[in-house]
Amino acid sequence: MQQAHTLILVDGDTRRRATVSHTLSSHGIHVEPFETVAELAQSWLRSGTVLIHDREGCVADLIARMAQHGEWYPIVAFADEPDAGRIVRAILDGAVDYIVWPFSPETVLAALERLEDNVEGLGNARMREAVARGRIEKLTEREREVLDCVASGLSNRKIGEKLEISPRTVEIHRANMLNKLGANHTSEAIRIAIEAELVR
Repeated sequence: MQQAHTLILVDGDTRRRATVSHTLSSHGIHVEPFETVAELAQSWLRSGTVLIHDREGCVADLIARMAQHGEWYPIVAFADEPDAGRIVRAILDGAVDYIVWPFSPETVLAALERLEDNVEGLGNARMREAVARGRIEKLTEREREVLDCVASGLSNRKIGEKLEISPRTVEIHRANMLNKLGANHTSEAIRIAIEAELVR
């Protein structure tokens, strides 16, 4: 376990948030506490793992906001005596692990170690899709049309003919589309379109 690991704690209960922060900090885990998902969304950290108190819809809300932000943080949910249905729902919504409150620092450390071992596989494909969709949503209708044409392998000239615009205008839309997607090359834009399931 890396000493520098950052745990992003999201919990509306002030007393529990303080207890978790203090206890985990004393075990070498840097904790950044937030009261709500909305508060976290105002100041995203560069990296970390989210430990979130599981309230109705909070994991799905966090996933949606991460998709808009274009970043993925592994999510570990927790609750006091959760039933199986609640745990399943959180996992289906996008959490990659679930622990029961009250928990020990060792339980959290074990969860973080499991994540480090499996982070590439756990929920990653699903999150990549959500992030890709969030990026695609930033595009104008015309930029999406250009992306569809690019993904079909059309040249700027052919795209221009299909959309009835000049090749120069296609270039402008293409550049804007790449910029909004955060893609350096056309191949990256196509990958994002595939991850967003726009291309089959």
